[in-house]
Amino acid sequence: NLVEFHQIKTELTRNAFIMSAKKWIARTAAIGLQAKAGRYGGTYAHADIALQFATWLSPEFYVYLTKEFQRLKKIEAEEAQGALDWNVKRTLAKVNWSIHVETVKQNLVPARLAAMKKEGIIYASEADILNMAMFGCTAKQWKVMNPDAKGNLRDNATVEQLLVLANLESLNAQFIRDGELSRDERLEKLNEIAIYQMDILLRSTAVKRLRGGEF
Repeated sequence: NLVEFHQIKTELTRNAFIMSAKKWIARTAAIGLQAKAGRYGGTYAHADIALQFATWLSPEFYVYLTKEFQRLKKIEAEEAQGALDWNVKRTLAKVNWSIHVETVKQNLVPARLAAMKKEGIIYASEADILNMAMFGCTAKQWKVMNPDAKGNLRDNATVEQLLVLANLESLNAQFIRDGELSRDERLEKLNEIAIYQMDILLRSTAVKRLRGGEF
């Protein structure tokens, strides 16, 4: 009730001016306050209003609230940065996987099966080739060995492993496109590349900085 609110403002300068919660609610139709009489009565306010009133009433509470807000925002920023770092690493693998899946579909899945669920079996098999080359086991085998782990094999991978995995996905897609290597030959070749690249990355200062969140 803006009209009544402005009327109240004009009355503030009068010495006889008195305002209570009930009077305020009645005159302005306020919905953020409630005033109840009786044994379990009292004045209740929306959290935003209550906090504002508390900070006005107590300077100590105002300082506490400000510091607590700053502390929580700092924690939130740190957690957001950590989540961003993880998402960047995960995205590297996902982007390359989309290229890999399309290559599998074009080169390994017969046109007659393209719209059937059977093609998913081929995708899973190719995913396991990459997992075997990088991790030495399939996703299912890893889950059996780590029953209490949260997420899947790739969710628990290191920065170095995810970087190499992204490279292996691109290379495997190219091997499939060329059609010169059998599945076993591709696995052996990818494993050799994974070992070589991991050896380089584990000695890389840049990767150590990436893991430490300096970028």
